[in-house]
Amino acid sequence: MAEAKSQQCWAHTSAVLAMLANVHRDSKKTRAYRPADFNPHLRPSRPTITKVGINVLKQVFVDNRQGGT
Repeated sequence: MAEAKSQQCWAHTSAVLAMLANVHRDSKKTRAYRPADFNPHLRPSRPTITKVGINVLKQVFVDNRQGGT
């Protein structure tokens, strides 16, 4: 029940945010905003994971040591 209340509140809030953003946007430069652009319930919940090589870890944790002991 709490989830449904949260979704209902965000549906209202995101509609107001989209309207406010559309009032202040430059219609020649950007597309119109939709309420889904502001609703956290409609966004993907899984964060994207970027895979990098081991050399990046070496650069961050070994080469960039500051003040070192």
